[in-house]
Amino acid sequence: ARPSIAPTFGIEPMLGTNPLCFGIPTDEPFDFVIDCATSINQRGKIELYARNRMKTPQGVVIDQNGIERTDTDAILQELVQGTCALNPVGGAGEKTAGYKGYSWATVVELLSTAFQSGPFGEDVCGVDRKTGKKKPMPLGHYFLAIDIESLCPEKEFRENAGRLLRALRESRKSPIGPGRIWTAGEKEYEAQLERETQGGIILTKALQNQMIELRDKRPDLKHKYEKFPWEA
Repeated sequence: ARPSIAPTFGIEPMLGTNPLCFGIPTDEPFDFVIDCATSINQRGKIELYARNRMKTPQGVVIDQNGIERTDTDAILQELVQGTCALNPVGGAGEKTAGYKGYSWATVVELLSTAFQSGPFGEDVCGVDRKTGKKKPMPLGHYFLAIDIESLCPEKEFRENAGRLLRALRESRKSPIGPGRIWTAGEKEYEAQLERETQGGIILTKALQNQMIELRDKRPDLKHKYEKFPWEA
């Protein structure tokens, strides 16, 4: 992804939010599926804060002076300019092991560039830092698929995976928590069932307004979406 994460003890956005993604089959209705950025938050989450007029949590973003920023609107502008950077998982510095997120982000960057002799850093930022004009992002990707049957029967693998995940969910709960433990992919599966039942997803008022504004600016979209379901 475009450079957003600063290295540990650095302030310059050098690495993408570079997600680590895994899909592992189980014997349950939902598989174990995880897709996590190697930054604490990704830009999309900060855009969500902006739509809801919320401050960005402390520790997520640093600026050129090494100061942790919370002013969401300014952060979004400065991320484009390259004068703010996202902190890796674990945060800035080493006290809370920020080097772990930094190193995982680097692993993804290496696998996505070294095999293809591909560009990185500013060469994949997707925008002219001075003008804000968009430019091509020649990103690399890395995928690895494992043939389960070459190592063990798939049915056995699925049962083993399901047994472990059920053990995690059935383990002792925190007395001050929600009373439940989830495994990756479970909440998404439940959300899918809920949204299928209700006939779709719920859009916030702010997002509805943004969609109307975007449509009204684009004649091709205005022709396609003359009226959204929520418009009077």
